Amino acid sequence: MFLKFLRYFLPIAILACCGYFTWYLLSVRPEPSKWNRQPFEPEVDVSTLKLQDYQIVLRSQGIIEARTQSALIPEVRGRILSVSPSFRPGGFFEKGELLVEIDPSDYETDLVVADAALAQMELRYAEEKVRAERAELDWKRLGNEDEAPELVLRLPQMRQAEANLASAQARVKTAQLNLERTKIVAPYAGRILEKNVDVGQYVSPGNKLATIYAIDFAEIRLPLSEAQLGFIDLPESYRDSEEDPKFNKDVQLRVKMGEQQYDWTGQLVRAEGAFDQRSRQLYVVAQIPDPYGSNAEGRPPLKVGSFAIAHIPGNLLQDVFVIPRRLLRESSYVIIIDGEDRLVRRHVTPLWSDEENIVVRDQLQEGERLCLTPVKYATSGMKVRIKPSPEEAKANAERAYQNFKKLIEELPDTLDLPIHLKIQIESLLAGNDIHQSSALTAELVRWAKQNGYTIPRGIDRGTRDLKDKTRVPTKS
Repeated sequence: MFLKFLRYFLPIAILACCGYFTWYLLSVRPEPSKWNRQPFEPEVDVSTLKLQDYQIVLRSQGIIEARTQSALIPEVRGRILSVSPSFRPGGFFEKGELLVEIDPSDYETDLVVADAALAQMELRYAEEKVRAERAELDWKRLGNEDEAPELVLRLPQMRQAEANLASAQARVKTAQLNLERTKIVAPYAGRILEKNVDVGQYVSPGNKLATIYAIDFAEIRLPLSEAQLGFIDLPESYRDSEEDPKFNKDVQLRVKMGEQQYDWTGQLVRAEGAFDQRSRQLYVVAQIPDPYGSNAEGRPPLKVGSFAIAHIPGNLLQDVFVIPRRLLRESSYVIIIDGEDRLVRRHVTPLWSDEENIVVRDQLQEGERLCLTPVKYATSGMKVRIKPSPEEAKANAERAYQNFKKLIEELPDTLDLPIHLKIQIESLLAGNDIHQSSALTAELVRWAKQNGYTIPRGIDRGTRDLKDKTRVPTKS
């Protein structure tokens, strides 16, 4: 009977015990921690927008050229006897300096022949003049009251003699000019750009001896786009204007020679009268005075053909906002921080832009806060934290450090801290980077809660480092 009882009731008792044990385990289990995910609030720098004036500087570039460039060509033929020591590429010369001398022998002979012919024509003219006077006197002695015919007075012979005399004088003058032209002198102070002949070479009219250029001024043609022309006032030249337009704009030029850069100051002197058909740009011309003279700055002479970067002062924009170009996102908007420290996308249309800044006038308001920190995946309405000023950051770091030291003093000495926390605490107490005090305090508080330690009252819990993605557990 007893065995029958155990057969039926023992399984039931075992199941009841198991059920009770299960209920007990469930009832005494520790309540799970709830993890509160703190919203990500990036720390950003801000700048308060203020109206200001902005001087536009137009950037251009060009090639240094000579203001006056000429080809040195002889007007007579002959063999070159000598050349000046400065007659070489890069050589300087002064106005009137003898550069090339051509053999004058043939032209000296021509001058002698021309002088002899002139003397003969002067003699014939004098003889014919005497004959004409004698013919007029004989006509009067004969008692003729009528006017004497021209042939009687020898007037045709007289005119012929005068013409022959003038022709002889012209031949003498031509011979003298040809003799003078054997000495080729500099038409202005300049420099040799290219040399084509040398001593002993036979030259004829039309042969280019050299290419020279003046050294009083250098010029540079600077292209300006249609957009740039809207921000500079260039005087216009009209057909009926009595005076040439005056340009009063200095141009700063920078020329790179090897690893060195040299600055020059020029002045705009004119604008060309037509746009370039290919580039749709208008060229303005700047002159640089005395580019080859010595100077106190120790700059080398400005060489023709050098590439130069030019900065031309344009108009002055008044009451505008100047924003660093890097803050213009997707070439269309900037990020503004509203009164609740949230991001706001603000689309802007730049009035002017260059490599460093953009200038805006209408879409922004004075006093608004501009976000200076690049925020990834920035969306309108995102909450951010404003980075304190250096003075505020220093004061906050000092307060956090004192709070951290107080927390360390309150914790029991027997506390078994992880190795990495011990290293960080020792480093911070040694005075290294006290700005990490708040983040390390938050880490200690988190660890203490996870391990059942109670944080003393009056201790600030600190601020978790935004780079630390660990979530802090809190009791529900």
